[in-house]
Amino acid sequence: MSEKNPAHVDPAEGHEVSLPPEVKMLQEVTPPFFPEGGSAMTILVEWPPGHPGLPPHRHSGPAFGYVMEGAVRFELEGEPERVIRAGETFWEPGGDVIHYQDGNAQSDAPNRFLVTMVCAPGQPMLTLVDEEELKERAHLRAPRPSEG
Repeated sequence: MSEKNPAHVDPAEGHEVSLPPEVKMLQEVTPPFFPEGGSAMTILVEWPPGHPGLPPHRHSGPAFGYVMEGAVRFELEGEPERVIRAGETFWEPGGDVIHYQDGNAQSDAPNRFLVTMVCAPGQPMLTLVDEEELKERAHLRAPRPSEG
């Protein structure tokens, strides 16, 4: 999370304008691609305590999230599992990368998070990954915490 105060370019003036201190940048990333003709959607996810989240899946474009309440167990292909807590952000590049986990990291409290996803034209927002592909790509998954 970045603490810097974002700025924008005022088109009428052609120069950078600082935004008020009440505006706080939470995340700034450069996605690897933005599908031409793509669309975007923002969803609210609310998992009950201990919910495992969605099965392994991928998104057709980049996704950007913010945890509003609780904690999310988050794992992307090639990265170690991590927990993202309320007030923190996450993002994923989309495309071919498998999103393994997005479940509730707490067994005694719900969680809530927002995700804005960019969808490639004519493709679904989310595609589940089958067991055969998971086996074929197992070498790309970071070691599991239980594996040491």
